[in-house]
Formats: sequence, C-alpha cells, structure tokens
Amino acid sequence: MTGLPDDAEARLLAIFRALDTDDRHALQAYAEFLAVRGGMRASDADVTVNAGPGPEGETVVMAIKRLTRAYPMLDRRKLIGRTSELMAEHALHGRAAVEVITELEVVFEEHFRKTVQRET
Repeated sequence: MTGLPDDAEARLLAIFRALDTDDRHALQAYAEFLAVRGGMRASDADVTVNAGPGPEGETVVMAIKRLTRAYPMLDRRKLIGRTSELMAEHALHGRAAVEVITELEVVFEEHFRKTVQRET
C-alpha cells in the first residue's frame, strides 16, 4: 500500500485483521473495485467477490443481507427491482428459498461484473 501514511496503512491492516473471513473478502473486493475505478486494470486487480455460501437454513432475507455485505460497492437502488421480484416469488408464490437465493447470488454477481466493466 503505497501513498498512505504509515498510520493509515496500519489502521487498515488492523481493521482487516479484526474482521471475520466473509468481511475480509468483502473489504478486499471493495478495495479491488476502488483500484479498478481509480485506473488499475481489472486483470491487475483480479477483482472477485466471494460472497460465500449461506449458512444451512438461510432465509431469503438473510441471503439479501449477506449479499449486500459482500457487495458494498453496488448501488442498491439498481438491485431493488429484481431483488423485490425474487422476494415476492418466494413470499407470495411459494418459490423455494434455495432457488431464490441461488438466483439472487447470480443477480448480484452479474451486476458486480457489469459495474466493473463500466469502470474499466
């Protein structure tokens, strides 16, 4: 990390070390996203997000919260339409939670990829 004062770099490292694995992945993905936005080529930043699988018995709401934490760089307003549709399919039409969660993961990942492509 060049260009940061030593105390800022140490603070970031301390924060990173205090996070659990999922939050470390989210922080790393966000940093990589910012690097791409700042001019680094996506291939150099190796931009990825590891949202990780949800816990056994994860609900659709829990999955949305997990994905939102894993993809903090995404504009939630652009995801609300499809996310709401999927939630309604589950809550109102009885679509299985596991199916909806799988589709939510795809929606978030695709939106992330499109966002990174626009930034490069």
